[in-house]
Amino acid sequence: MEFIQCMPLAQARELIMGSLEGIPVKGETVPLIDALGRITTEDIITRENLPPFSRSTVDGYAVRSADTFGASETSPSLFFLTGEILMGQQTDIVLQPGQAAAIPTGGMLPAEADAVVMLEYTERPDEHTLLALKTAAPGENVVAKGEDLQADTVVVPRGQRLAPQHIGALAACGCTAIPVSKKLQVAIISTGDELVDINETVGFGKIRDINSYAIGAMLAETGCQVKSMGIVRDSYDQFHAALAEAVSTSQMVVISGGSSVGARDFTVKALGALGAPGVLLHGIALKPGKPTIYGMVDKVPVFGLPGHPVAAMTVCNQLVKLAARTLMGQKEAEKAAAISARLVRNVASTPGRDDFINIRLTKQDDQYIAEPILGKSGLVSTMAQADGIMHIPADKSGVYNGETIDVVLIKSMP
Repeated sequence: MEFIQCMPLAQARELIMGSLEGIPVKGETVPLIDALGRITTEDIITRENLPPFSRSTVDGYAVRSADTFGASETSPSLFFLTGEILMGQQTDIVLQPGQAAAIPTGGMLPAEADAVVMLEYTERPDEHTLLALKTAAPGENVVAKGEDLQADTVVVPRGQRLAPQHIGALAACGCTAIPVSKKLQVAIISTGDELVDINETVGFGKIRDINSYAIGAMLAETGCQVKSMGIVRDSYDQFHAALAEAVSTSQMVVISGGSSVGARDFTVKALGALGAPGVLLHGIALKPGKPTIYGMVDKVPVFGLPGHPVAAMTVCNQLVKLAARTLMGQKEAEKAAAISARLVRNVASTPGRDDFINIRLTKQDDQYIAEPILGKSGLVSTMAQADGIMHIPADKSGVYNGETIDVVLIKSMP
């Protein structure tokens, strides 16, 4: 396949998703404490009501709400105190008309009670008498049995990446063992005679291997198990052997460098030699990241990323992570946090190409100001300095100074 015509980004996403259809998701069961960040492989259903009993949300007095209608500070409702409900214990109290029971926050609502009057809106003339100074509506200050979750309902759906709030809900339902997809095994190959590992001395003409660490971190954050295959020199035989090993031992392969059309860029040739279907695309209408390769060897997807760090990380964000989530069964990606900001300079773009621009954010009064960090895709500092990313879609020719834009955050902002 010649690198002549670039595929639109949206079409590239569809191609990748289509190529991964039918590949089974490998699963395992893990303890709840280890399930954070994992992706569920089936609907998780609660077998009990949550809460399992109706309970009070305040300190006060359990009452029949009808007995409080019309109550006010000048005309309080009178109740006979029939007992006290203790925290963590079942109660056998049954309220009769005109009766009330003392109840703590979280205490079990007695039978026939349907509301709780807050302590602040009551008075105790003596130890057996209660005055309610405020009307309590039915259900006021009460969480009813099953109001949070009813038995035999889905707590967390299949394909959900588990966040802390999901862990809390599962704990509340007593779910101790969680069915999740196994971490995707991803091999990363760095290519180039100019590369040295980070623990080696950098001589003239050499640079440290950035991409295997940056891309590895991005994929680990997505839930993958990343394995570095090391640095492969500019030799077709060495590259072919490394790629063959990666494909045979991993579920996805990411190659850093070797995606262009130079004499030492071997990815296209090696992919074709290893087996069908081979290269599926070479070149995307994307900046940075134009000379991207995607293909498959049997059912193992292979990405060839540009060697420039910013380009490689951009393609990883837009495409590689999409493939990883799909192979782990995640139904929808979490929506990245985004904020509105005012752009402080014009940024040109070429129609027909999706551009992703690093943005530095500052705050002035109550508004965020977006300053584009412009630089070549080989300058990793532009990514390290960025607070977020601006997307210029393919149907726009740029954005203008003073325009309000959406910035997808890659750092937490105050």
